[in-house]
Parts: sequence; structure tokens; C-alpha cells
Amino acid sequence: MTSTRLTLLQELFGVEKPVIAMVHFLPLPGTPLYDEERGIAGIVESMADDMEKLLAGGVDSVLFCNEGDRPYALRADFEAVAVMSRVITELAPRDRPFGVDFLWDAKAALAVALATGASFIREVLTGVYDSDMGLWNTDAAALLRYRRYIGAQHIKIFYNITPEFAAPLGSRPVGLLAESAVFSSLADAILVSGPRAGAEPDLTVLREAKEVLGGRAPLLLNTGAKVQNVHEFLRVVDGVIVGSDLKVEGYTWSPVDKARVEAFMEAVRRARRGG
Repeated sequence: MTSTRLTLLQELFGVEKPVIAMVHFLPLPGTPLYDEERGIAGIVESMADDMEKLLAGGVDSVLFCNEGDRPYALRADFEAVAVMSRVITELAPRDRPFGVDFLWDAKAALAVALATGASFIREVLTGVYDSDMGLWNTDAAALLRYRRYIGAQHIKIFYNITPEFAAPLGSRPVGLLAESAVFSSLADAILVSGPRAGAEPDLTVLREAKEVLGGRAPLLLNTGAKVQNVHEFLRVVDGVIVGSDLKVEGYTWSPVDKARVEAFMEAVRRARRGG
């Protein structure tokens, strides 16, 4: 199983079974929870502190996301794209790759990624969903054409095929969703999530997706990685995206906890060694 998956992940991250840590934006201007007193400077200050702890703790990559913009919208506003681009440009690491996620506008994520020098984006691009945001449709064809149009072919697209806070209107099994996302929608990598941020999917679902993919694309755990379970997950998946478990008390909306980052990465190193 040589492989596409090892080649892609090693090219991007320089390591097998990479850890991609979430860097969550505080609420952006125009969203219900935006802190006007702290303003954009407050967003930068909070995220800079999180970044320092994550990078010092040894994560392989970071993924910037507008996590604070509840309730999420299916279309980005101009100010959101502008502020994300400004903040990421200021904070992005220069010694390791980073990605961009916009909940839930894939074109916005790709535009910000191109402007800031990101290596990948994470989005939901296949399926139709009954979601917290209402009826949610996707359009991989439009995004991949947009990627070609703006000259962003070098930016990889990670497809989340089981989005949080949403239920698919169809009934295809996860393995078939993964296979189809690669075959017909040209996914660079496949992500599998639990039902909400910080919640883990069933291992049997991950095994099903891994078996069906057969090495044609990497499979990453998108939610639910914890210091207690990452060893077990890394026996199946090719990498993990982690956010909540690296926060104070494991709470999504808390600041990053340096000790938790160090403990998580030590567990990952043991898993990579097979210990």
C-alpha cells in the first residue's frame, strides 16, 4: 500500500501520521458573539497565545478555522474573509505547513488559503444535509473549477464526508462515501468526524472507510482525538485533526493548554514508535 497516502502526507507534513492542531478564531466582526471592545487586536492576541503553545508543543501543522462564528453561515461575508486573511498572514507559522477552514463556505476558505500561503483546506463538499444551518447542499465541481480558475492547484482539499451538526439526506455507507469522494469528486484526503466537535466516530466506521479507500487517498480522524485514544485511532487512520482535547479542561471554547499539547504529542510519538 505504498502509496498515495504516505506520499501526500509526507510531502505536506514531512512525517507519517501527522497531527494537525486547530487554531480557533474568536467570533469575527458581524457575527453575534463578536467582542467589539477587544476588536480584531483581541482576536490576534488570543490566537497568538494559542499558536505559541501549539508550536512549542510540537504539532506538525495547524488549521485555522472561524470556530467562534456561531451560528454558522453557508456563505461568507466580505469582512470575515478580510479579517481571516489579515490575522492568518500575521500569525501563520513559517516552519511548518498550515491550512484554512471556513464554516461553511469552501470558496472563502480557498481564497483565504491562496492569499495567505496555506497548503490545504478542509471543507464539506459532497452530499446534501439536514443541518443546524438548514438544508445544506454542496458543490465540489464549483470549488475545483474555482481552484483551477484562481491558480490554486497546489492547495490540497481535505473532504469531510461526515460533517458535524448535520445528518445526510441519503443513506450511503461511509465507505462508499469515501470511495466516491475520491473517484468522482477528486478528494485529496478524506476526513471522518463524530456528530459534533470533540466527539469521536466509531472505529468500525473508520476501518470501513480505510478498507474501501485501499490507499488511494489518506484517511484522517477529524474529531474526537484525545490523549487516551489517539494510539488506538492511529492504528487505523493516517493522521488526526485535533482541537478540543488540547484546550483547558478539553473544552472547545477554552484557550490552548500547553501541558495537554505536550501530553498529546507524547502519546502520538509512542504510537508512531508502535509502543
